[in-house]
Amino acid sequence: MTTTRTLSQGFVVPGGSPTRVVEYAVLAEEAGWDAVFLPELGYGVDPWTVLAAAAVRTTRVRLGTMLTPLAWRRPWKLASQVATLDHLSAGRAVLSIGLGAADPALGVFGEPTDRKTRAGRLDEGIGIIAGLWSGERQFTGRHYNVDLREATALGDLFRPVQSRPPIWCVGAWPSEQSLSRVARCDGLIPSTLTDAGARQSTPAELPEMLAWLRERGWRSGDVVVEGTSEPADPSPLLEWQEAGATWWLETSWEDGSDEAITDRIVRGPASPRPNFER
Repeated sequence: MTTTRTLSQGFVVPGGSPTRVVEYAVLAEEAGWDAVFLPELGYGVDPWTVLAAAAVRTTRVRLGTMLTPLAWRRPWKLASQVATLDHLSAGRAVLSIGLGAADPALGVFGEPTDRKTRAGRLDEGIGIIAGLWSGERQFTGRHYNVDLREATALGDLFRPVQSRPPIWCVGAWPSEQSLSRVARCDGLIPSTLTDAGARQSTPAELPEMLAWLRERGWRSGDVVVEGTSEPADPSPLLEWQEAGATWWLETSWEDGSDEAITDRIVRGPASPRPNFER
């Protein structure tokens, strides 16, 4: 039996002061967007604090990052932040993760930049976060060790409202290690490796990636893509949804002015919303 769904549409806020970003989230909910996402950098506006403020000003939109470089974060701290946001938002938190870009333009903080180390930290971080949310108190790995068995002051472990807030992870095709990581998560952010570096995958490349994942038991995850669109023209979304995408994130880093951000938010998502059968 097939069911008809709409392609969910979120808005990635490229920047702004903390108070203004909260207002963007309120505007986005009023304009019909399904979610609001913020970037997470090494230094700058802290997205989790701002998302927490947005949570108490909104009632419907999902809230999260796009994306968190988990290899450079303490997984237990991040798990606490997401779970806290999930409580404040009554179950609307989303966590998007990846290796993060080792780019001096984003700042240099002395964290490891080699891909192997970052990949190892990312893999262990996923396990720690998911484990803490499910009530596990101990994790032993190469990069991290967590032991809360004697942390009696905690009482019952703090858990999110959702049994598990969605974890969306970058999957770099054709790396089997990268896609195997996605298979442990709840969503795919599709990327393709080329000689020039990684780029967002194309709609034509997506079915092969999804087939690889489903052959290994991944059944119900989200597929999250980014781009720019106009409210009256859903055509950029149609090809993606036909290929298997479930989320479109309106993302533009070209003009981060308040005028440009506000204008695009209030004009709303692509309409009429394209439907597809699953």
